[in-house]
Amino acid sequence: MRPKLTKFVKAGHDLRSARRLFSDEPPILDTAAYHCQQAAEKALKAFLALHEVQFSKIHLLLPLVEQSIDVDPDFAQLREAVETLTPFATVFRYPGDVLEPEPSDVLEGMVFAERVVEFVQARMPDEVKRG
Repeated sequence: MRPKLTKFVKAGHDLRSARRLFSDEPPILDTAAYHCQQAAEKALKAFLALHEVQFSKIHLLLPLVEQSIDVDPDFAQLREAVETLTPFATVFRYPGDVLEPEPSDVLEGMVFAERVVEFVQARMPDEVKRG
């Protein structure tokens, strides 16, 4: 597999991790939420890397979507998903007012993360689609 596509493989690993953490008994919601955000981030960065678009090392997803729109305008439909997922990168990872998200929020995050990963996967080379 081409090195630029390894981020996409990592996106799949994050998505699988989120599912497993969510289904654990008891569920580990804060970490599951984090992996939802990471799955979307790595998928978007894989797309941009494939198209040789430079991106910042940030956890903000909307700028990555905006850069992706420059390559493929259909990425505009991911704005709502990434706006929901972006806070999952930090809100529950560090001590603060909220220890962990509600299960329904993580479930919504998984749906959005799956949507982003599947959307990007549909635009990736065949070697990734088979993987």
